[in-house]
Amino acid sequence: QVQLVESGGGLVQAGGSLRLSCAASGRAFSSYGMGWFRQAPGKERVFVALIRSSGGRSYADSVKGRFTISRDNAKSTMYLQMSSLKSEDTAVYYCAVYRSWGSYSATDSYDVWGQGTQVTVSS
Repeated sequence: QVQLVESGGGLVQAGGSLRLSCAASGRAFSSYGMGWFRQAPGKERVFVALIRSSGGRSYADSVKGRFTISRDNAKSTMYLQMSSLKSEDTAVYYCAVYRSWGSYSATDSYDVWGQGTQVTVSS
């Protein structure tokens, strides 16, 4: 069973940048897609970005052009580079393993989740 650990969250001013990491252990990291979700207080968890095992990427419209998802298979680690941060990006960010079927933006399409890392953007 794969385990995921996020890191890199923190407090940043609006317009700033932050890079999140998601370290995976367990089954072969390179063989599965990985995604980022976020959950703001009182709101549902929503899709942010996906990187497939092939390297193909998908983004939520709200972060397109500002966030970049990447992976280093040799380190079994996925990243989310966040730039031009806005106050509305404030949330707990989660990484998850994509089942490789179903809607990539739906939480039900992911079967392993990390514990989350807090990102707070001050305006």
